[in-house]
Amino acid sequence: MDGRVKDSHLTLLHEANQPPEFGRALLSQFGFHKDYINLNQGSFGSLPRAVSEAVEVLSAEIESRPDRFMRRLYEDRLTTVRERLARLVGAAGDEIVMVPNATHGINTVLRNLTWNSDDNIVGAMTTYGAVLRTQQYIHDLPPHPKISNMKLAFPTTHAAILDDFRAHLQALSRKPNQKVVAIIDSVVSNPGCVLPWEQMVQICKEENVLSIVDAAHSIGQQVLNLGKTSPDFWVSNCNKWLFAKRGCAVLYVPRHNQHLIRSAIPTSFGYVSPEDPDLPHTPKAPNFVGQFDWTGTIDPLPFLSVMPALDFRAKLGGEACINEYCHSLAVKGGKRLAQLLQTSVMPEELTANMTNVVLPLPIPPSFPAHKLAEMRTVMETKLLDEWDCFAAVFVHDGHWWTRCSAQVWNQLSDFDHVAKALIAICTEMRREYCV
Repeated sequence: MDGRVKDSHLTLLHEANQPPEFGRALLSQFGFHKDYINLNQGSFGSLPRAVSEAVEVLSAEIESRPDRFMRRLYEDRLTTVRERLARLVGAAGDEIVMVPNATHGINTVLRNLTWNSDDNIVGAMTTYGAVLRTQQYIHDLPPHPKISNMKLAFPTTHAAILDDFRAHLQALSRKPNQKVVAIIDSVVSNPGCVLPWEQMVQICKEENVLSIVDAAHSIGQQVLNLGKTSPDFWVSNCNKWLFAKRGCAVLYVPRHNQHLIRSAIPTSFGYVSPEDPDLPHTPKAPNFVGQFDWTGTIDPLPFLSVMPALDFRAKLGGEACINEYCHSLAVKGGKRLAQLLQTSVMPEELTANMTNVVLPLPIPPSFPAHKLAEMRTVMETKLLDEWDCFAAVFVHDGHWWTRCSAQVWNQLSDFDHVAKALIAICTEMRREYCV
């Protein structure tokens, strides 16, 4: 039993050599309530029934003989997962390890680097909140490296982003042996905009800057060739767009940088100390894969769920087929939503499978931040409890926005429903908060 997808939950799919039927026909392949409309795949992901069933089979196998599985089978299964993911992202199998989520991966890199007081950590105002706090934590610890975050406001263009990014790096005061580390989003969380991250990585190389790519939304949504792009570090969640179980992400570190990752987090049996005796048949530093294969007892199911997730995606027609549908729907759905809300949509250059639309809800000058947070909570509650749907709502650059994720079970009418909900909710917000 290896957890591969069986056909019991794929009866609505066409044969592999025919185009799959996306939209409403695929809803039964997921566990949603019949009335729920989900336009928020980007936050937590949703597990297909086929993957859930395969995970149940794996769980039964593990629990039938726990020691046999964990001691004798798990490492080989995990290696198969890593190798298959490596092929998907264009990397070598020994450059890929599994971590619980992208934030964990970013922390692993930042906490392993050796910092000096003159070093700089470069992010952006749109960097994911937990990563911004990690930046701050690294700065708060001696020797207190500096933080230099560039302003990034949308809508904009890829050309402008690249110009601003290079200018920001070049404006930093540089000294010999000074380290500059840039944290780059492949797709920003809010708003859900695609950045020209491959070109930003190249700029980092030209400017002698280490690149850490927070690709939380990349795998399953973008075509990847990490061997060609060659970021210094890269991490992506497998639960968001790849259909794996929550608690599963992939960290890429090319061989030439693996010496910088001295320890997995938490430190594992695989850690190799400079003081360890150099004995035959013992791991040699940095023992990158060995450190991450076993960081203590965890539930192995999220990592192993990658295999049935990839099998399921293959039965849907594969990566290109899935993303062609999702991107097309995101573009059409964004235009439809903007038309119904009588606002504007983020340009297609910035759109992968998430679309961002301005809400008809003004923000008065000097409006208190705590009131904005309160309004967001109220709007989310109304979407969930009164309209039985969800799309992200947030403030960016002085405007309220919604971010809608397009997935294989969605269709244009889902955007119509969310538009109706948002129109009603924004009307209530304007009245209740006098905006």
